[in-house]
Amino acid sequence: MSKTEAKARTGGDVSPVAEVKSAVTGFMSDFKDFQTDISNRLQQQEERLTMLDRKSHTPVRPILAAATDFEAPHKKAFNAYLRSGEDDGLRGLELDGKSMTTAVNSDGGYLVDPQTSESIKGVLKATASIRSIASVVNVEATSYDVLVDHTEVGTGWASETGTLTETASPQIDRITIPLHELSALPKASQRLLDDSAFDIEGWLAERIADKFARAEAAAFVNGDGLDKPTGFLTHSAVDNDSWSWGNLGYIATGADGAFDGADAIIDVIYALDAEYRANANFVMNSKTAGVVRKLKDADGRFLWSDGLAAGEPARLMGYPVLIAEDMPDIASGADAIAFGDFSHGYTVAERPDLRVLRDPFSAKPHVLFYATKRVGGDVSDFAAIKLLRFSIS
Repeated sequence: MSKTEAKARTGGDVSPVAEVKSAVTGFMSDFKDFQTDISNRLQQQEERLTMLDRKSHTPVRPILAAATDFEAPHKKAFNAYLRSGEDDGLRGLELDGKSMTTAVNSDGGYLVDPQTSESIKGVLKATASIRSIASVVNVEATSYDVLVDHTEVGTGWASETGTLTETASPQIDRITIPLHELSALPKASQRLLDDSAFDIEGWLAERIADKFARAEAAAFVNGDGLDKPTGFLTHSAVDNDSWSWGNLGYIATGADGAFDGADAIIDVIYALDAEYRANANFVMNSKTAGVVRKLKDADGRFLWSDGLAAGEPARLMGYPVLIAEDMPDIASGADAIAFGDFSHGYTVAERPDLRVLRDPFSAKPHVLFYATKRVGGDVSDFAAIKLLRFSIS
């Protein structure tokens, strides 16, 4: 804005006040022109953005898990109507929906995208294992040897001048626990891995680990030792009164396939030597536990007591109870309850890692997931575990 010299009507110089007023008037006029120009440019920019937004709209594949709908056509049409007053988009949506309904699959019901879970919900299966109470060792060899001294040193009383005689020496036994390979080989197509809405690889790895845990838990109880761990129930069981090393001793309930009162629980507890009872546990499945927790003593008090704190196991006659679903149900002649110090009585030997190899080459266009784990287990102290057999004798 240029400054001009104001002259009075008489031809003389104007006063300073009049000169300032004239300058302010000129500034305000220029500012209004500038404001109008900016407003016009903003309006043109808004119209250009609206036009580009309409042209760039193309149909897209709906998101599998439709948690967000900011790309929905009806929202774009309504936004355009609000911004520019254009209702063509709304009229088009109305025409598309006149003869279609989600109630009939062929008239549009197939097009409705359901909301899909972001993860696969699995059926819960018990994975409780005697691993949690057994002795677990990590090894790098193909087997693990347990050295056991289960004999006594001979002793005798001697007088001051009497002749000493030779006494018996202890004997050492070796129990060899070989490691067996547990493996799985699921596969999935590469397209499924690329297009899936959730982590397929993570889901497969989790399922493999869960299945491995259940497989080894079953083997620790009932494994036959052929390419799998040896379960403690596969060893021969004899009446505890005639127990010998290499066998497990059992106590009979006195009734065929049932309890004959609660005395059998007390009998199996005290069939175990005192040094083992301090760290002993009961092991049974859920069905057996449902029967046991109804047992009462002579005064009408339940033998079973629930844990007082979160995560604490239930107790039977003061001893913790491990619910292992691989234990047999109560039946005629079944060894449905085990009691003992499993940290001494059973040893689990394993390689400390679970390996999962992703193989995209061997079965194209599928991807193989080769998972392996090496583990073994066997009884390491036959005196540390006793069984409760549901039989008359």
